[in-house]
Amino acid sequence: MKLREADPQSQFRDELARVGKTIAPLRPDPRVIGRTAFDGPGSEDMTLTVLLARDRVKEAPSQSLLRIVSSDERRYLGIVDAGPFAEPDSLRAESPILTTVATQEVDYLPRYHGRLSVKLLGEELADGTLAPPRFRPLPNSAVYALEPEETAKVLKVDGDIRLGLATGHEELLVGIPSMSKNVLPRHTAILGTTGGGKSTTVAGLVRQASKAGMAVILLDVEGEYTFLHEPTRDARSVTLLADRGMAPAGVPTELMRLYHLVGRDTTNAAHPNLCPFSLQFARLSPYAAMAMMGCNEAQSDRYLVAYEIAKALLRKLGVFPQKDVSQEEADRQERILLRLDDFERGYPRMELSFLLDVVGACKAKVSSAKGKFEPFHKALKTQEGTAALDLEIKAADLPTHAGSWGKVHSLLWRLFRLKVFDKGATLRYAPMLEPGRVSVIDLSDAGLNVLSSIAVADVLTGIQEEQDRKYRQFEGGKGGPPPRVLVIVEEAHEFLGADRIAESSHLFDQVARLAKRGRKRWLSLALVTQLPQHLPRQVLAMCNNFVLHKLTDPHTISTLRQTVAGVDDSLWSRLPGLAPGQAVVSFGHMTRPVLTSIDPSASKLRMVD
Repeated sequence: MKLREADPQSQFRDELARVGKTIAPLRPDPRVIGRTAFDGPGSEDMTLTVLLARDRVKEAPSQSLLRIVSSDERRYLGIVDAGPFAEPDSLRAESPILTTVATQEVDYLPRYHGRLSVKLLGEELADGTLAPPRFRPLPNSAVYALEPEETAKVLKVDGDIRLGLATGHEELLVGIPSMSKNVLPRHTAILGTTGGGKSTTVAGLVRQASKAGMAVILLDVEGEYTFLHEPTRDARSVTLLADRGMAPAGVPTELMRLYHLVGRDTTNAAHPNLCPFSLQFARLSPYAAMAMMGCNEAQSDRYLVAYEIAKALLRKLGVFPQKDVSQEEADRQERILLRLDDFERGYPRMELSFLLDVVGACKAKVSSAKGKFEPFHKALKTQEGTAALDLEIKAADLPTHAGSWGKVHSLLWRLFRLKVFDKGATLRYAPMLEPGRVSVIDLSDAGLNVLSSIAVADVLTGIQEEQDRKYRQFEGGKGGPPPRVLVIVEEAHEFLGADRIAESSHLFDQVARLAKRGRKRWLSLALVTQLPQHLPRQVLAMCNNFVLHKLTDPHTISTLRQTVAGVDDSLWSRLPGLAPGQAVVSFGHMTRPVLTSIDPSASKLRMVD
């Protein structure tokens, strides 16, 4: 006798009757995309599993926000940190039947459902604020997908400096609020391997920050950004821009200036606003100079002795403080000297050729070789200057050993031969700090690492001094608020790497001072590098905002895990496989870090176009 196959619904009702009371069917709600599952032995706090019907799987992509309404009427917010995954309803995914179907091209697809791993962000209170959850959503709780407007409100990713689109959301813009003093002035690190999209991020940041009224200074080590005033002509970038409703566009030409060292080439000699400049030796701290030149202890002693003699001569000759000025101006210059810190900058109006003459005179004094020393600096070639130099040299207690003096002289002469110091075309920092102005400083032809380091130190010192001046005026009621300034340092590992700091900490000290003072003075710093593993922890600790492109080094990721707060495990695991242009974006105004598809560069990049 053939047995009749039991009705599955009848079996289900019989089983419910056996183990418990009959459950009334839920009233269908089209807004519910899924239900929470029961917890298992492997369940973890703040993480839960959500099951979805087959036709709802695409409504909860990775990184999307969900609202969970528990059957005890508590409401929670969560984010999809893994999935959606497709699982068969009645078979195991690795079952022989499904293996045969997949490998033998059998036309059969079993019924399946979706599964999500959801990270709880918090419990949603009646006023809409989030609080740490004290309980977990109960099983079979309704799950809703948030609308784009509500998602943006929860994540707090809005801002007038546009970065891109949040991954998993077609219309959710990720931006930075340029007017919030708690965001940009707390400094940013843009990290990622070569080809990860850092240059695209920087180019977009420059253009958007300028549009937002910020003054942008970009220290360009490779000459990559010297064409930012031109729209991109890269076909792929043009296509991607059009897909986002954007068009190629450069920084307005009247707002961009391209600076390069005198006697050095630039990667865009045809730029309409080309500005050669020389470095001011007076901005360079004597301790920074000794470190850059690699002076040993004996050479450093002689350098400092000569520096003190040069300072005395500048005062005696009326170079600084100046002679024949008003009493008010004389008092102002004396106050400058009282505030002067030799560890931060050099003596005002100290020129490299002037110090070179002083060292040469000291060398001649202790040398056994006969012959009169002849200075070539104009202030020391006069009768008054020559007499003052002879008098100071005779009065000084000079260290002996002409060889050490000769080494100091040759190191200074090496700098002098670069012909980039005190040539008259000094940088004017006030125009660089005008709202909307973009200043690209092309150091691609600087050559020696020591010259690049000196140039970076000189520029950072000048920017800081000008911003300090504007801030003092504002505090004294003599002007408006200081301008909002963004300083971007490309290839930061070249200047702030662990080996560089070990050899010479002067540049790190300068950056650290700028970072500390900048928080109160609207002076924001962005460090860009493809080798974050070379940056010591004290450099990363200065940054509160991060744009993390593709990173593959496990040690680097491990270090960043201890520095960047709020990034969950799912995002860290994605870093090694991020596509070009994708980045994990973490800024102070955001509720949590967001995986972002960075906008293509609308401006021309030299290495791309």
